[in-house]
Amino acid sequence: MKAKITLKDIARELDVSISTVSKALKNSEEISRDTKEKIQAFAKLYNYKPNNIAISLKNKRTKNIGVVIPAIVHHFFTTVIRGIEKYANAKGYNVIVCLSEESFDREVINMEMLANGSIDGFIMSLSSETQLKGDYNHLKEVTEQGIPVVLFDRITNEVDCDKVIIDDQMGAYMATKKLIDQGRKKIALITTDDYLSVSKERTQGYMKALTDSGLQVDESRILKLSTMEMDEESIRNFFQTEKVDAVLCVNEIFTVFSMRLVQEKGLRIPDDISFIGFTDGLLSKYANPSLTVVAQHGEKMGEVSAQMLIDQVESENEVESFQTKILEPTLVVRDSTIN
Repeated sequence: MKAKITLKDIARELDVSISTVSKALKNSEEISRDTKEKIQAFAKLYNYKPNNIAISLKNKRTKNIGVVIPAIVHHFFTTVIRGIEKYANAKGYNVIVCLSEESFDREVINMEMLANGSIDGFIMSLSSETQLKGDYNHLKEVTEQGIPVVLFDRITNEVDCDKVIIDDQMGAYMATKKLIDQGRKKIALITTDDYLSVSKERTQGYMKALTDSGLQVDESRILKLSTMEMDEESIRNFFQTEKVDAVLCVNEIFTVFSMRLVQEKGLRIPDDISFIGFTDGLLSKYANPSLTVVAQHGEKMGEVSAQMLIDQVESENEVESFQTKILEPTLVVRDSTIN
């Protein structure tokens, strides 16, 4: 028995786009006769079957939404799920949550598992490995088959779908300006490599705030970690070599760990050094001292994502139109900065 193949497999084997394969299998006049015959013959040879969910979507709704997130340890993602469930449940939809654990393979497997007729659409935040690889064919294949997708937080412009983000650049700009206005001159940034969309935007906001204030960007004060996972050794080494008077971190876990390190060195927060992190979670509220943060409004982001997806699912409009909704971050000031 021949192995089951996908649109992606056919496209790769015949060196054409997924869109070309999809159109050829639908006998579209946009595709040349020779290309259609080649693709159709290959699909027949390998017994290609369209994804069951495409048929399901045409015939009936499951009233289920699939949500794929990179991690559950970050408070932000739990608030997004809460927002999704709040809106979806009110509309009579159930929510199925899967974790990619920052893995491209897990992300693909989760989507394949859910895309079997059991859901009406996806709400997703991309894994770090997916953004590092820059491979979005699994998302394109799903959307080509008529399955609506909404991306939130970590997104890509390579996939045509609805998206929901906060203005990450504005959030980092606001936080950095807050530190500058308090007289801080040696401001560090603990972030990740720029392949992560959110980290790239936050780094740009940090740098813009410095330059707008007449301060020089010192690359030695920017620590870029490989992922959003904790790297204690790198952060510890950073504080052993760099002398700074303020720190902006891209998540609350990095921030709280960094605060502990400087306190162990005898520094006082915020007298000697100030801290601001992203995400207004429990760690931030109950840290010692409590942490000033850029609030990402995860619950609101979840509600908007669910609304956009359900609107797509229930729309009778044949013409697809997509939009990106940008939410404004807010700065929640606590004891880790001078009020």
